[in-house]
Amino acid sequence: MIARTSLAFATVALVGVSACTMTDPNNPNRNTQTGAVVGAGLGALVGIASGDNVEERRRNAILGAAIGGGLGAVGGASLDKQEAELRSQLGNQASIVNTGEQLIVTMPQDILFATDSATLTGALQNDLFTVARSINAYPNTTVQVVGHTDNTGAASYNQQLSVRRAQAVTSVLINAGVPANRIQAFGRGEDAPVADNLTPTGRAQNRRVEIVIIPNG
Repeated sequence: MIARTSLAFATVALVGVSACTMTDPNNPNRNTQTGAVVGAGLGALVGIASGDNVEERRRNAILGAAIGGGLGAVGGASLDKQEAELRSQLGNQASIVNTGEQLIVTMPQDILFATDSATLTGALQNDLFTVARSINAYPNTTVQVVGHTDNTGAASYNQQLSVRRAQAVTSVLINAGVPANRIQAFGRGEDAPVADNLTPTGRAQNRRVEIVIIPNG
């Protein structure tokens, strides 16, 4: 028991220290590295738990770390690669955040829609076609399209508008070839601001549609 506990603490400590060194946003391989470290740590812990004696637990920990690290690296590499491709293809029209577990592509609603409208402007649909091609190129993912508004007007109306805008973006992605069973659309209305609604700049940031790309498994 003491040996198992010591190995577990050592593994957790290694994951924590290593992950802290891989959070540099300018590192294009940060999620590959982080995924490998976290996967190795989890694999090692599973290996530790599955042994009947110290020697067997040690062997299982090494094997589990190798398998988990490889799987984690593959998942992280896929996100890093898709992020880099989308950045080069979309330019400054969209914000892209790679959390290590998902990609969040944010399109400002003021670019996609006219005021108080859920009808997409024609020019910006090309960017959505680009996102659709990226989604299709990485089929082992699911997608959430989430509409957001500022707090101007009635909350109930804003909720309905955010849903209709999310559905409009979803329709374009589906028409561009993304299978409908991979996409969920819903609205958050004014409930999830990312900036201060007291200023015009803040309200503009809060009016957005997020396309969240989530690797399966």
